[in-house]
Amino acid sequence: MYFLNYDSISNWMELCDANSEEILWKSNKDLSAPDVEHEAHVLKKILQCRKVQRKINFSSAEKMERFCLKQKVLFKEHCLEELFFEFGPVEPYTSITWKSSILASPESPMISANILNGNVVIETKFFDDDLLVSISRVWLFCV
Repeated sequence: MYFLNYDSISNWMELCDANSEEILWKSNKDLSAPDVEHEAHVLKKILQCRKVQRKINFSSAEKMERFCLKQKVLFKEHCLEELFFEFGPVEPYTSITWKSSILASPESPMISANILNGNVVIETKFFDDDLLVSISRVWLFCV
């Protein structure tokens, strides 16, 4: 697989309860690094949120015309959900923060934290339009 040298993509990211704005997880690590096993230790109260807000701050040494993410939520390597987020253009050597909201499905009961803990991987593919820039996998742990 071929990846362009975009330097750092993800500068920091946080997840918070969209209603109270309480931060449930934050990381300053570059979660876009493809050769690293990432871990996120998230407060389990995130499972009770009807709406979660994700703030992601990123930058690139290269100009990106259409920066987007394709994510899969994997439980024991079986896909539970696929998400797509389009952020748009990114100018070189700028830092941009984007917010996106993730809504819980009202008709689906939430799986308990004990079952999810260490069994969920968020696989993120970073794209500039149709060009794959990086693939990241983050293991989720509920604390």
